Amino acid sequence: MKKLIVIFAVLVSFAASAQNLQLHRDFDRGHFTTTFEMFKMDKWGNTFTFIDFDYDSENGINQGYFEIARVLKTEKMPIGLHIEYNGGVGNAETAIGDFGYTINDAWIFGLNYAKGGAKSGFSTYAGYKAIKDAGKANFQITGTWYVNFFDGKMTFSGFADLWSENCDEDAVGVSDELVFLTEPQLWYNATKNLSIGSEIEISNNFAGDDFEVRPTLAVKWNF
Repeated sequence: MKKLIVIFAVLVSFAASAQNLQLHRDFDRGHFTTTFEMFKMDKWGNTFTFIDFDYDSENGINQGYFEIARVLKTEKMPIGLHIEYNGGVGNAETAIGDFGYTINDAWIFGLNYAKGGAKSGFSTYAGYKAIKDAGKANFQITGTWYVNFFDGKMTFSGFADLWSENCDEDAVGVSDELVFLTEPQLWYNATKNLSIGSEIEISNNFAGDDFEVRPTLAVKWNF
């Protein structure tokens, strides 16, 4: 549940800022997830941030994940400069007790290209990914898209990430695998604020799992 406001707002020239709140029911993992996204443009480019909370604990939230990205780009620049931070914390409940963990901090430095209009568009970036304590260099490639159809009543949007987690023998929390993650979403825009839809998370080597397909049922409120 991420990057989805970017593919709508960053590519539509008349959208200076946008925010939304999503609630997803994850049928495979059996819990709720909320996502808050914010996007804002200015004369030097744009800023995007989001935070996910998973509600898979007896008392509520068990994991939080945060991203913030800045693209430096003026009207005369065909390609933007991309800088991004990712990180998170969580708590796992097991039969032998609870334990906390962190999602390794990561910084991405790369180049961004975006093109689109009111009906459709895409954005992509590629960059060097510095994962805390990995001990080796890594990369990430991301593509996002959106298509509005039926006079804007339906939206098909999503993103796809491919990144490496190369690491040395002493690394903790890094898989030493090539990771793929995509989250296509289909929305029915009931009003200008309320959307109802679904997301399918498709991943390989993500969060310690092999190939997984995880559908959700979701509602979204656009502020």
